[in-house]
Amino acid sequence: MRSVIWLVLLFGVAVVAALTLGSNDGLASFYWNGWRLDLSLNLFLLILVATCFAVVTLIHTANSLTSLPRRAREWRVAQRDRSAQAALREALAEFFGARYGRAQKAAQKALTIQAQTAGLNQDGAFLALSHLLAAQSAHRLQDRRRRDEQLQQALDLSREQGSARIVEDGTRLLAAEWALDDRDAARALGLLAELGPGVGRRTQALRLKLQAQRMAGQSLEALRTARMLAKHQGFSKLAAQGLLRSLAIEALEAARDADQLRMVWQQLDPADRRDAFVASRAASVAVTFGAPEDGRGWLRPFWEQIAELAADERAALAEALVQALPGLGPEWLQRLELAQQRWPRDAHLSYALGHALAERQLWGKARLILEQVCDDRSLPLAARRRSWLVLALLAANDGDMERRARCHEAAAMVH
Repeated sequence: MRSVIWLVLLFGVAVVAALTLGSNDGLASFYWNGWRLDLSLNLFLLILVATCFAVVTLIHTANSLTSLPRRAREWRVAQRDRSAQAALREALAEFFGARYGRAQKAAQKALTIQAQTAGLNQDGAFLALSHLLAAQSAHRLQDRRRRDEQLQQALDLSREQGSARIVEDGTRLLAAEWALDDRDAARALGLLAELGPGVGRRTQALRLKLQAQRMAGQSLEALRTARMLAKHQGFSKLAAQGLLRSLAIEALEAARDADQLRMVWQQLDPADRRDAFVASRAASVAVTFGAPEDGRGWLRPFWEQIAELAADERAALAEALVQALPGLGPEWLQRLELAQQRWPRDAHLSYALGHALAERQLWGKARLILEQVCDDRSLPLAARRRSWLVLALLAANDGDMERRARCHEAAAMVH
């Protein structure tokens, strides 16, 4: 198609030249030192065009000759650059193929080519990526000394060039991940702390930070990080709920005394304190520290809104309340009776009410409810065993040693 266009243009030029120059009778006269030269205007124009063409050709030829060494040098640099790029691609292919020794050699080959070629050794991003790939391969081979050397070189190169800032961020994230593989939570947290504010809020950085905080036993900090991840949709809704709940429970269980437990409870997010499972675990831990009143205080809001809770949440609250019964006030009986009347077939609510009645020394009503609870196999074994033991205590208070022995025997046989 291009040839046809040029041919059409050539014919057009020929037609125009024939129409304009064919009837041109003009002369061009030149005078020099008494001499006169007359040329037809057509010939003069042809000589002028040919002269211009020759001058331009001569200039281009001279430029080509004078720039030949430079172009040869650029060609050699381009060839070595292609070789370095090919070596880096080979290193990537070997790394993804799990041939880490070969990947390390290919990355080192790319580094050698770059270092020995003037004009290429200023490409900090390429050099940093090559060092990073060599470090990753060394990490896979458990060669920590070489890995750390290559990592430090990558960091130094990325710091020297502002354009390689993204490489520096990636290097720190990888180094933090390797520190977690080495079970070095302190180093991982230190590397993550050196990231910029924007990079530190990325999903991968938050995931690594969460792992490091959990490894370091920083449950409260891990809980805050997990909440940020949940806001960034780093987990599914169900997974986020389970993770936040488990982290809140870990933070509560890490308390060493009642005062510390109260402080941890206050530091929890309001959403965590509104979780029935978290509150139930907090109450159970409070009982172990001899503070059942605090546990009941944390459970009270849930029992006042018991109608809004699911069956598994009611079961957790009932178990936690039974553990926090010592010192139970009479106002709790009304709450428990209303809940039990609303769900008369809920064994967990009957279990909590029976133990509360026994705690308030209403032994007759307590015995009737607990006898039904002991025969309900939908309850956990620990709950049924605890109910048999309370029945044995009630029998001892009544002086019925034979019934007390039967209750102890039944508790021992629960399985």
